[in-house]
Amino acid sequence: MRLLFICSQNKWRSLTAERLFDEHPHYEARSAGTEPGARVRVTAGHLGWAETIFVMERRHADRLREKFADELRGKHLVVLRIPDKYPFGDERLIALLREKLAAHLPLL
Repeated sequence: MRLLFICSQNKWRSLTAERLFDEHPHYEARSAGTEPGARVRVTAGHLGWAETIFVMERRHADRLREKFADELRGKHLVVLRIPDKYPFGDERLIALLREKLAAHLPLL
């Protein structure tokens, strides 16, 4: 299953989430950001590739819907509600991601 993780800058939250799936046998993950200065900025291609899209905040979902309404049609979009207060790889962020993703990804 192909997973896409979205936050603002693609430096902390979404990148940490992507790294959780490095070498995972059942999930393939990528990440991107919604803002112009993002490490990797989300494109229509990212959304087309993904089977499930996870955003960290509702505002990320709103931005995706504004810019990529057609590409999101038929896609499963999940708002994780993870605030921007954890640095990349933070143990608390990893624990929170695992907790919130468990309901959506049974093979985690």
